[in-house]
Amino acid sequence: MKLLFFLFVLINQFIIITSQDNGMKFNPLTLEEQKVILNKGTEYPFTGKWLTNKESGTYVCRQCNQALYRSEDKFDAHCGWPSFDDELPGAVKRVPDADGMRTEIVCSNCNGHLGHVFEGEGYTEKNIRHCVNSISMDFIPAMEKAYFASGCFWGTEYHFMKVKGVKSTTVGYMGGTTFSPGYKEVCTGTTGHVETVEVEYDPSETSFEELLKLYYETHDFEQVGGQGPDIGEQYQSVVFYLNDSQKETVEKYKQLLNDRGYKVATQLRPAPEFWEAEDYHQEYYNKKNGTPYCHIYRKIF
Repeated sequence: MKLLFFLFVLINQFIIITSQDNGMKFNPLTLEEQKVILNKGTEYPFTGKWLTNKESGTYVCRQCNQALYRSEDKFDAHCGWPSFDDELPGAVKRVPDADGMRTEIVCSNCNGHLGHVFEGEGYTEKNIRHCVNSISMDFIPAMEKAYFASGCFWGTEYHFMKVKGVKSTTVGYMGGTTFSPGYKEVCTGTTGHVETVEVEYDPSETSFEELLKLYYETHDFEQVGGQGPDIGEQYQSVVFYLNDSQKETVEKYKQLLNDRGYKVATQLRPAPEFWEAEDYHQEYYNKKNGTPYCHIYRKIF
């Protein structure tokens, strides 16, 4: 038995070395991860970190980062390990298990051990269950987006760029009728567009609600038809919502502010197409090493 185990370890190491020679780069593994991923062990049931995870995102191979499973295909099989009824195309390879009865599943990119696959159990319509060790995977949360307009988009972007969990910001134009408008066109106030910031964020680190609070705390949401000295509909306070949840959150905070005596002029509109602004507008204050003149933070919430 010891000899067989030794040979098994050598084979795994040979696969890893060969893959690295082919240019593949692997993440360093802890001893516990090596026991499962390299030596085909199994973590204890009901102990894995991804067992009850319900966030939207993608599960990737812990060893090589290849995308394996979508969160939409995850279900609770009450078995003690994360279960999926489908994999991403070409991501998982099936091989006969050493026990001669089960089918093992490994990452098709690095051959790292994932778990086993079972069919005919009737858990879902697809009638298949990938039983995967949490320790064999990492999870990448799906990014979400929000669209805020509060006057000159330079200042709006300045504050959102500093928020933990915000992965990217892009300034642009929304809400008008002109196809692919430019800055000069929008500045005429005749295209119907509003200077807007697209905020892409990690929902595991921040939330639309937290971003909305900052939005209200960094501009004069009572001003109609402009923001500070910037006058025109292109500078109107507007939140463009992507779904009912965002819409309801904005309505909640508009009511809350109105109840506190504010006269909220922020418009709430469904999000149309977003047109990215010219490069020289992106991260403007970072490039100029300056600060906004009409977007001063004031704590409200």
